Amino acid sequence: QVQLVESGGGLVQAGGSLRLSCAASGRTFSSIVMAWFRQAPGKEREFAAAISRGGSSTNYADSVKGRFTISRDNAKNTVYLQMNSLKPEDTGVYYCAVAHVPLWTVFSNINEREYGSWGQGTQVTVSS
Repeated sequence: QVQLVESGGGLVQAGGSLRLSCAASGRTFSSIVMAWFRQAPGKEREFAAAISRGGSSTNYADSVKGRFTISRDNAKNTVYLQMNSLKPEDTGVYYCAVAHVPLWTVFSNINEREYGSWGQGTQVTVSS
């Protein structure tokens, strides 16, 4: 079972930047596909970005494409989310997650519903 701890959230003005971190333990980090999700107040949790096991492939929601960058450091068992040009609608709790799929599953075939093992989340608030 993998344990996830997010950090790096905070209050920022629109147009600003934040970098989120997610430290993982309990499994071989380089063998797991990682993702970031977010949940705005009163809304369902939604997918934001995902990264393949080696870090060579990424996938983004249209709402964050071009502004957010997901990356990982397998030596540090950590995945990051660099968020630039933040907007008030980016406000929410950000969670990292693990794809619960077999090792042979191709990254591009992973469905958003296959992610889980949520951390406690980190709050991001963007003021206008």
